[in-house]
Amino acid sequence: MSKIDFIIPERKADIGNFAVGRLLPFREKRLVGPFIYMDHMGPADMSPDENLDVAPHPHIGLSTLTYLLEGSIMHRDSLGTEMEIKPGEVNWMTAGEGIVHSERTPSYLRSDQKVIHGLQIWIALPKDLETTTPDFFHAGKDDIPAWNDANVDYTLIAGEAFGKKSSVPVYSKLFLIQLTNKEKAYLELKNKLFGEVGIYILNGGLIYQDEHFNSNQMLVFENSELDKIEILPQSTIFILGGEPFPEGRKIYWNFVATEEKLIEEAAEKWRNRKFPPVPNDDGYIPLPESRFRIRK
Repeated sequence: MSKIDFIIPERKADIGNFAVGRLLPFREKRLVGPFIYMDHMGPADMSPDENLDVAPHPHIGLSTLTYLLEGSIMHRDSLGTEMEIKPGEVNWMTAGEGIVHSERTPSYLRSDQKVIHGLQIWIALPKDLETTTPDFFHAGKDDIPAWNDANVDYTLIAGEAFGKKSSVPVYSKLFLIQLTNKEKAYLELKNKLFGEVGIYILNGGLIYQDEHFNSNQMLVFENSELDKIEILPQSTIFILGGEPFPEGRKIYWNFVATEEKLIEEAAEKWRNRKFPPVPNDDGYIPLPESRFRIRK
C-alpha cells in the first residue's frame, strides 16, 4: 500500500492584499499530477476599507481554477468575460497562448464588511495544448457532482473519480474532490484514484497508517493505492492529482511552459504591453524584473 512521500506545510506568501498559505509548488515536489500551483486564500476578514484587488496580469501554459468557500470575487479577462464567483462554484480559465485577467471584490460589496476564503489553483496544460486558444468556463454549484457516502459529503470539483465526471472541461486526466464530514468516518480509496495523489487537510485531521495529521498540510503519496483513511470529526479535506506529464514544467511568475523560450517571449510581450487588455479594468501589474528567474 502507498506510503507518504512528502508532507507539505502551508507556507505564508504575500499576494499584495493579504497573506495566503502556499502549498504548491514545493521545493521537493513541484507538481502533483498536473497540479503545479495551489494557494489557500484566507479566511480573511476585510473591513469596508479593504478589498481584494488583484490587477490585470498575464498567464500562459495553464488553466486556473478558483473555488470559494466564503465570499465573492469578480473575474474579468481579456476575452471580455465578467463573471462573479460565489462559494461552491468554479471559475476555470484556460490561458493557453496567453490571457490577462483581474480578480477584485465586486462593486456592490466594496463598502461592506466581507470575508474571502477559498483555493486558487493552477493546472499545467499538456505540451501539445500549452499554446491553445484561451477560454473561460464557469460552473454553477448545481453543475458540479455532489453526493454522500458513509457519512462523508463529496464534491467533484474537476475531473473524474468515483465513477463520476465534473462539468469543468479539463485537458488531462485529473481529479479535485472536496470531502467534509461531521462525525468520524473512514475512507476507502483503493482502485478509485489514479496517477499521483495529494490530500490537503484544510481543517480537522486524519489518521493514515497509524499516524495523525492535522490541518494546513498536504500529504503526497508514492502511488494511488492508498490504505484506509480515518477522517476525524468536523474535517474538510481536498484530494487532488492525476496522471503526471512525461516532461517537466518551468515556471516564472504567472507563466508555465515546457520550454524557457515560451516564458521569455511572454515576459517580453508583457513588458511591452502587447497582451490584450481587460475590458473595464485598466490596472496593471508590472513584470517583477528583480525576480526574473525561471524555476525548472
